[in-house]
Amino acid sequence: MRAMVLDRPGAPLELREMPRPEPAAGQLRIRVEACGVCRTDLHILDGELSEPKLPLVPGHEIVGRVDACGPGVAGLAEGQRVGVPWLGHACGQCAYCRMGRENLCDAPLFTGYTMDGGYAEYCLAHTDFVFPLADEMDPVASAPLLCAGLIGYRSLSRAGDNLRTIGLYGFGAAAHILCQIAIWQGRRVLAFTRDGDTAAQDFARRLGAAWAGGSSEDAPEELDAAIIFAPVGELVPKALKSVCKGGRVVCGGIHMSDIPGFPYADLWMEREIVSVANLTRHDGAAFFPLAHAAGVETRTTPYALDQANTALKDLRQGRVQGAAVLVP
Repeated sequence: MRAMVLDRPGAPLELREMPRPEPAAGQLRIRVEACGVCRTDLHILDGELSEPKLPLVPGHEIVGRVDACGPGVAGLAEGQRVGVPWLGHACGQCAYCRMGRENLCDAPLFTGYTMDGGYAEYCLAHTDFVFPLADEMDPVASAPLLCAGLIGYRSLSRAGDNLRTIGLYGFGAAAHILCQIAIWQGRRVLAFTRDGDTAAQDFARRLGAAWAGGSSEDAPEELDAAIIFAPVGELVPKALKSVCKGGRVVCGGIHMSDIPGFPYADLWMEREIVSVANLTRHDGAAFFPLAHAAGVETRTTPYALDQANTALKDLRQGRVQGAAVLVP
């Protein structure tokens, strides 16, 4: 098979011929139809997530068909379409797993980080950690749902109850999915983009955002919650000053630059700052029906597998509206 491989942080990915992996007990081999390109991949390539498996095939927004089943696999058949998310495996034994918080597992595996992912023609996945997908789902359009969608959903669930107005900071893959869901739920969405990114602001308005502007601008109205997808710590105090009493700022990324100091008065009145870590299988069970009911349509830009470095560069430089997707 062909795969794009990372040998060391800071180096570009290299296209290589590799043996097709053989599934062990409880594993599937999946023929990759599409794999989304996520900002987390940039954090891995840049060494900001410091413990990758090396050499590594990145990619954790995978849609494909089951190609082979290892011993003990039940409930899935060859040819079936499945999705593979960031959480590749959890131990099931630690205190967090026993509490139903497998996203905080003490001994997890992460797709495209501590196990090879979907920047390839084939990949392996643990049977219990894939999501069956309908045959009629378009693989390219569906790929961003496996991380951008799931993390957006988990971020919204952490934002609190009875939300009327939500600010989304960083209008990329996750925000453009979450915007559609929030509006379908009857909420007002305010979109904060990179300063001067009028294309992203116009995109947000077309999706139904009530307002769109630069992230350095003050919110035009009080927010019940703010969700930050941009990996920019300076946005946290900015968002905190915009939320109402009892409001919450949710940091939805896996990595963020340092958060600068801010006056305690901005936090007072029971405002909160919380983070989102990974996802659970329960999130997928709740999210996919919700995305279908809301009629979510992803905006994607497809790239060939050997164009992975170009896709990553375009993502880094803000040239992608919605999500970039590799199509082997």
